[in-house]
Amino acid sequence: SAHQFLTSEFSRVSDRVASQILETAELRPRVSSRSLNGEGAKAIYKAIQNTQIMAPATNCVVPIGEDNLIKGLKQVVNAGFFTANTRRPAVYRGNPFIIEAAIAYGKPESKAPVAESADVDIDLDDEKDNQLAKVIRFANRVPLQYQQGACAITKSVASMNWKQYGLTQGRGALPSGPLTIVIHMASVWVPFTSESKEAVASYPEILKEIRLALLGCGRTLGKHIRKQVRIRQELKKRGYIEKYIPAIGEALRDILDLKDEQVTGVCDDLKDILERSRKF
Repeated sequence: SAHQFLTSEFSRVSDRVASQILETAELRPRVSSRSLNGEGAKAIYKAIQNTQIMAPATNCVVPIGEDNLIKGLKQVVNAGFFTANTRRPAVYRGNPFIIEAAIAYGKPESKAPVAESADVDIDLDDEKDNQLAKVIRFANRVPLQYQQGACAITKSVASMNWKQYGLTQGRGALPSGPLTIVIHMASVWVPFTSESKEAVASYPEILKEIRLALLGCGRTLGKHIRKQVRIRQELKKRGYIEKYIPAIGEALRDILDLKDEQVTGVCDDLKDILERSRKF
């Protein structure tokens, strides 16, 4: 019967789900699969698309994993921030697949001492770079080196609004800056655009999963960039305040007729208050 066919030939289709599919397709619960004509098969196909089915098992695909993606990136990219995101299994045209994304951004973080000189001026844009982000594509752990412009992975990256995460981006182009993006598709059947197997076809389900994976990484990246901007702004303000602390001490000495040791004590207290007010 069609009910038995659905439960035995499809992954994660239980008796309840099979009955729901046949009910949506307006077919009898025990209709014979051999008696189905073209219209019946089309009705079942449409019913499957409108039925909530558990994600397929992942034992047939081999994802890289978030930890391994970050470890691999750290070996080849000298950056200060790394993040990765592995999506839940999804299906395109009956084939299960998993999309993974990883991002490396910025320069290595240095623990330089906070400026104590009045000459320090921190540029908020010193990490910005005019070159486009680097996109590294993988399909079943095999790198794709050519036909980048025709690949669904590159199209998904370019279609993202990276400005909301603090990056610069031209219309319809890749984002700019010290950014490396890695996308990996693991599937039992990767849909390539040609026999050369250098570009992934743009199926809606695949484009959606790539976008969701990038959104997950982008949210974490945005938090990191905003934090860095706040730190740099505070350091810049701190440099200005430290620059004028001696002038404040001199003004207080003239107004309150303070002694030199009192002026020194006031300046030290102001520096101590400034140090305690740091929020990073």
